[in-house]
Amino acid sequence: MRYAQGGGLTDAGRAARERVRLQAVERFEGGQKNREIAAALRVSERSVERWRRQWRERGEAGVLSKGSPGRPRLSDAQIARLERELERGPLVHGWVDQRWTLARIKTLIGRLFHVSYTVEGTWLLLKRHGWSWQQPARRAIERDEAAVEVWKKETWPRVRAPRRRVTAGSSSRTKPGSR
Repeated sequence: MRYAQGGGLTDAGRAARERVRLQAVERFEGGQKNREIAAALRVSERSVERWRRQWRERGEAGVLSKGSPGRPRLSDAQIARLERELERGPLVHGWVDQRWTLARIKTLIGRLFHVSYTVEGTWLLLKRHGWSWQQPARRAIERDEAAVEVWKKETWPRVRAPRRRVTAGSSSRTKPGSR
């Protein structure tokens, strides 16, 4: 086969595949059979069949590259609008607190631009445009430092203590006293 399975083609790789499909179109027009075309272009017969069907249905446009199948991109104007909306805050957009989570930003992008991103895709979008995750600048006013210290010293060691056997264990499947 001419190209490996998988994805993630570069623009040059997509252009190379498109050239192969256009060569196949020339051979379709010349009346060659699928098997001959597949052998000449070093691709599978199934691919040639699919290209021929697309060519019959939509002409040469049917075999042209449709571009990157990757993430949908927002235009610069949409990115600028997203930034303005994020600065307005989550309360304005109907959430009950002031936290922007990736899931919320994903939902906001869908509402504003009718474009679907995954949560991971949303994070990559934010990272590409220089945004980062938020961390509170200071501790909550309600935090009781004395209670936290008591919990760390008294409660946590009890909760954390490993469960150990009082006696040594046995690898036998039966009880040691039953022999």
